[in-house]
Amino acid sequence: MSGFATLIMVNIDCAEPPVLATFYSEVLGWEVTHSQAEYAMISDGTSSIGFGQIPGHTPPTWPEGPVPKQFHLDFYVDDLTDAEARALKLGATRPDFQPAPDRYLVLLDPAGHPFCACLRS
Repeated sequence: MSGFATLIMVNIDCAEPPVLATFYSEVLGWEVTHSQAEYAMISDGTSSIGFGQIPGHTPPTWPEGPVPKQFHLDFYVDDLTDAEARALKLGATRPDFQPAPDRYLVLLDPAGHPFCACLRS
């Protein structure tokens, strides 16, 4: 099946774009290609992730609560323990609820967005 479009980038709403750009740049090893208070971007040269400032942004209250999750990113990792330690050192947090901790970990980025470190099979 062929489509009619090519994905350029994904944009994520947040309160502090440079903070999230730096975080995900370190997680993925991608370059920060733009950084200012209201917008930041990272790229691997093919795909990009942008971070846009939304005044009064409220992070999701995952897994339950008044602010639902709008999206999450999944990343393959070779070692869940190592990935968790590295993400925590960069400012991620680990929620108590873990649906399948033997296969993937749910972590929260510095802005509170959930993302998953998935064990590469």
